[in-house]
Amino acid sequence: GSQVLDRICEEILPRINNKINKLTLDQHSIKSTLRAIVYPQLYSLSLVNLQPDTLLPYLTGNTKLHYLLTNQITHLDINIIDRRTTALNDENESEIFSLILSTGKCLTDLTFRQWFRCTNSRISIFYMPSTSCVSSTLTKLNINVDTFDDCLYILDGRLDSLSVLIINIREISTPLSNIDNTKQLRKLKCFSLLAYSRTYFYDSRVVPLLCRMSNLEELTLYLAITRIESTYIDGTHLYDGILIHMPRLTKFNFCINTLVFNKDIINLPSNNDIQHSFVKRGYQQIDSYTHKESEKGSTCHIYSLPYQFDCFYVNCHFHGGIFDKVQCVMMGEIEHPFEHELFQIISHSFPFLHTLVICNYQPQKRKQHSSTIVTFPYLRSLDLQRTNVDYGAQFLCDTKIHLPSLLNLIITYESLAMITNNFTNDMTRLTCARLQRLIICGSSKSNSSLGTLLG
Repeated sequence: GSQVLDRICEEILPRINNKINKLTLDQHSIKSTLRAIVYPQLYSLSLVNLQPDTLLPYLTGNTKLHYLLTNQITHLDINIIDRRTTALNDENESEIFSLILSTGKCLTDLTFRQWFRCTNSRISIFYMPSTSCVSSTLTKLNINVDTFDDCLYILDGRLDSLSVLIINIREISTPLSNIDNTKQLRKLKCFSLLAYSRTYFYDSRVVPLLCRMSNLEELTLYLAITRIESTYIDGTHLYDGILIHMPRLTKFNFCINTLVFNKDIINLPSNNDIQHSFVKRGYQQIDSYTHKESEKGSTCHIYSLPYQFDCFYVNCHFHGGIFDKVQCVMMGEIEHPFEHELFQIISHSFPFLHTLVICNYQPQKRKQHSSTIVTFPYLRSLDLQRTNVDYGAQFLCDTKIHLPSLLNLIITYESLAMITNNFTNDMTRLTCARLQRLIICGSSKSNSSLGTLLG
């Protein structure tokens, strides 16, 4: 590895350095690749799988990276991998983001993504001084942030040339400040908002922001919304509340899941009503399903087609389709079990599924499954920690569901012990033996037979 890299840096790069426009570097190659070679035509740089402590010195010292950012780089893609296992502060990541903007005098396109082992940590602009995170050249930003306030601060004028914002927000919650959410954002042409955690603040925070984007041409929304004493988000609401304020909009991709609690005070529309609300506004390529649960809320899932997101939420009313971009499916249900037939639909609908999370404590009613074995050929991660034992039995027995690529499993100790007959059942050994990572929740017990089960 290191010998090959040294040879490339010593013998190959010096001969082609004048022709290199783009570079992709990782934790191991950044030092040797940037050490002594000049890249006069380099304008695009990707830094992948870097630790924050590794990257920070390159931005603060008299380094080649600092020179390139100041004088040449227009396109920068940074992928930070933070291997902390506890929720420490994210000062390094925030400082890195601020330094990039202050150093990148030519920067027009920035992607800044962080992947944390502790998923509760994201970059936060809200706590940074108002003089930081400023750029007059940046036109496109793709970033993960902590709160909705961070999004508002990005759009407060400190990035005054910004026309494209792609933002993934960990949490849309109560305001942390009195930042203005009324000023028109006339320069913004493309806006993508992804927030996977459920929010109660869609109507009070998200809608006012979207209404400020009068010149928007492309809009993407992925939202999970909870509303009290209200109704579902449908085509009528989206048009009258948001889209009517965007006369130049030509492209709208969305996936919106609404959970409503209203104690039957408001009559909720049927699935046909939901679809008609889009058709009458000229939106033909959509799909939806609704599900009314007694006292535990009612849900409606609406999404544009072809589906453009890598995550999808499923309950027992999902009727299928083809979603070839989806890699993660979250299945949730309170009152009804997931039967074998639904998993057949899911395996067909999501052909490239990598991650499956199931939340359902209802026992299956039809345990004598059909002779058809369901196969998830690319499934690598399976989360069963919030399920009835029936789902573990179904997924870990190769006679019911085949998981040839499974590497990561999350499950409770009690479920695993029951399924494997105290870790002795041969039927589960084939599936478990391939695992690289097993997380057992809910018990500190150990069992000498567990190693045998895992092969």
